[in-house]
Amino acid sequence: MSLEEIPRRTTRRVRPPNPRPERKAKLLSVKAGDKRVAILQSSYIPWKGYFDIINSVDEFILYDDVQFTRRDWRNRNRIKTPQGLRWLTIPVQSKGLYLQRVDETLVSDPDWARSHWSALVQNYSAAPHFAAYRAKFEELFLTSADTRLSSINRRFIEAVGEVLGISTPLTWSSEYPASGNKTQRLVSICAAAGATAYLSGPSAREYIEDAQFQEAGIELSYADYSGYPEYSQLYPPFEHGVTILDLIFNAGDRAADYMKSFSSVRSS
Repeated sequence: MSLEEIPRRTTRRVRPPNPRPERKAKLLSVKAGDKRVAILQSSYIPWKGYFDIINSVDEFILYDDVQFTRRDWRNRNRIKTPQGLRWLTIPVQSKGLYLQRVDETLVSDPDWARSHWSALVQNYSAAPHFAAYRAKFEELFLTSADTRLSSINRRFIEAVGEVLGISTPLTWSSEYPASGNKTQRLVSICAAAGATAYLSGPSAREYIEDAQFQEAGIELSYADYSGYPEYSQLYPPFEHGVTILDLIFNAGDRAADYMKSFSSVRSS
């Protein structure tokens, strides 16, 4: 991806609105005293559904001691442009490294962050709330010196969570003992984390063995990605499957109102 010169700002910096002080609602209810966790691989500036899962649990475990998958969300995401959807991809070392884990994956081009920020400025500077968040995200991108993909993803996830007012703690799956097949590993991590409930992404229905959670006394539930409300978005037609930054730049401090784990959309 060719580097683009970052345009000079022609307006003064505007302080972003104060983050929401606390999570407003749970995506799914749990009993008092219970602990719900989610276990997902880290993703690069992920979409709103990812943050709804984070906001709906008591601990979010980054599942990065598993195999890195190419052409996936681990190192790329999409933005809106006048020409349509565009991928922003962090270049990583992968040639011949077929079995490397996500937390072993290294960046291959240190200039990726400047290039990505340039693309965001070019395509979102006209968004209603871009100016309010420009300083925060410019610093985030242009001071990104990490070479390990997992660390980069976590840094961005935590920064976005702060903007949205999400207080869920993030941990690494490598902090917990795990063994067995796909489902057994998840169950063992949940047990080690003291979880009584597990919230999964919907696609995991294809492989999760529900009975193993039941035997372990862990309540299993799946996130529902249907029914998201639309917001005023640049470059129609509307697209839900883009980075959370699209929602933040277009909706500002009302971004959480267009997510499912917060209060419902306020009337205009």
